[in-house]
Amino acid sequence: MNTKLWKGLIVVGVGIGIWFAPVPAGLKPEAWRLFAVFAATILGLVLQPVPMGVTCFVSLTFSALVGVLQPAQVLSGFSNLTIWLIVSAFLFSRGFIKTGLGRRIAYVIMRAIGHRTLNLAYALAISDLIISPATPSVTARSGGIIFPIAKSLAVAFGSEPGPTSRRMGAFLIQSVTHVSMVTSALFLTSQAGNTLVAALALKTLNYQIDWLLWFKAAIVPGAISFVLMPYLIYRFYPPEIKETPEAKQLAQQELDHMGPMKTAEKILLFVFVTALLLWATGQWTNIDPTVVGMIGVAIMLLGNVLDWQDVISEKSAWDTMIWMGSIITLAGFLNSLGFIAWFSKIVGGSLVGLPWTAALVLIVILYMYTQYVFAGLSAHVTALFPALAAVAIATGAPVAITVLVLGFVSSLCGCLTHYASGPSPIFFGAGYTDVRTWWKIGFWISLVHMLIWGGVGAVWWKFLGLW
Repeated sequence: MNTKLWKGLIVVGVGIGIWFAPVPAGLKPEAWRLFAVFAATILGLVLQPVPMGVTCFVSLTFSALVGVLQPAQVLSGFSNLTIWLIVSAFLFSRGFIKTGLGRRIAYVIMRAIGHRTLNLAYALAISDLIISPATPSVTARSGGIIFPIAKSLAVAFGSEPGPTSRRMGAFLIQSVTHVSMVTSALFLTSQAGNTLVAALALKTLNYQIDWLLWFKAAIVPGAISFVLMPYLIYRFYPPEIKETPEAKQLAQQELDHMGPMKTAEKILLFVFVTALLLWATGQWTNIDPTVVGMIGVAIMLLGNVLDWQDVISEKSAWDTMIWMGSIITLAGFLNSLGFIAWFSKIVGGSLVGLPWTAALVLIVILYMYTQYVFAGLSAHVTALFPALAAVAIATGAPVAITVLVLGFVSSLCGCLTHYASGPSPIFFGAGYTDVRTWWKIGFWISLVHMLIWGGVGAVWWKFLGLW
């Protein structure tokens, strides 16, 4: 019996085992059955007996066939705005590669600081940091802006998905992925889930967080995480190309060879800068980040930067849309059917009588790692933040430290999986890192975050008088 068949039997066996297990008290049968489908789907994404899209498509089809979800509900995830922003970001990337603008930007960066691969990672990290305070969509920021440049840098050094992925591309993709989670945690306005935390804290706990308080609490642990992240990835998942002393000369030669910017490059550069400005000012213009992405794609099509064949040939975009939309559907209905609320209640009851410090540590750990069952940071916040914050405060934990710590973790937990945050499917879809490696690095990075934010952070927050 081949390996893929064994993996498939394990996935199906787990799903069947949960499906026919007794339904826990306080939980609806349909919620438990949907959890069986969801658990089998997640296991299928990890073991991959078949391609990820196949696993998710079969899961949705099965859910509709047995009546766990209605047909309209099965397809509801594909109307999610983040899905279409992801598709737009993939098409932005295709434009950067097709026109050569991505290569041009890559060579300009190489010419400036390109003598070491690690320096390139820090250049991308600093770019993310600069725009993050005014860009509340991490998908738009990291997926739409940073990703095309990282991909172009990798390609410029001959690092493509497959045998050459470890030359540079795999390292750069991992670095920008994990840096984006740190920059998301640094500012109240750098990730949509952060503002949701603030709104829920005010509504459910009568506690108001302002921008400055968030920044002051995040700056010390955040600065340490930001500085260490590219270096730690470099040590843990090193590129084969480390020293690039010839990069500056090579970059200048390539720029000379490319010649002046072509019309398509100029149009794409206009789209890029305009999208950046609109994403950065979205809180004032009220233009949705997805609409900005769609506008950019429309201009590229009308300006012949891309043609329709480019759009329908972008397989990574449509593959990501299928599996990501499926995960959003299943996770969303797990929440609406009461599974997440039931789970939160069970956990809350087990913490009664603990000192608040121990209770808060356990709640933070729980909050971090329940991200495994969520496709998106905001959904995680919506489902668990109010309940877990209330439990922690009931044990005596100060409101300020509870809200802020859970708020920071709401972004940091995006490191765990290839579907945990908006840009993760974009980076994963590039094909440089397999699922097992992605999850392994993500778990390791999550422990680093817990050490920095829970150790240095706790001392800093004590200094600030938050506890």
